[in-house]
Amino acid sequence: MKEKQTNIIQLIIAALVVLGGLALLFVGVKTDPAGQIHETVLVAFGEAATFAGSIMGIDYHYKSKITNESSNTDKKV
Repeated sequence: MKEKQTNIIQLIIAALVVLGGLALLFVGVKTDPAGQIHETVLVAFGEAATFAGSIMGIDYHYKSKITNESSNTDKKV
């Protein structure tokens, strides 16, 4: 049960990181450069956050797939 909770937390964090990265990408492209943070910094960080979140999501997908296959194998044996 503990592993399942860890996987759910990982999935939530991955989704939040992707959404945050997408928001920064949008803000970096659509806003005027009136602040101190340059738009290229926002875009670069947004791309990195989106990539990191997608990697975490891929990791979650395969962890859950392996867990499901191992539980199905245990039931057959």
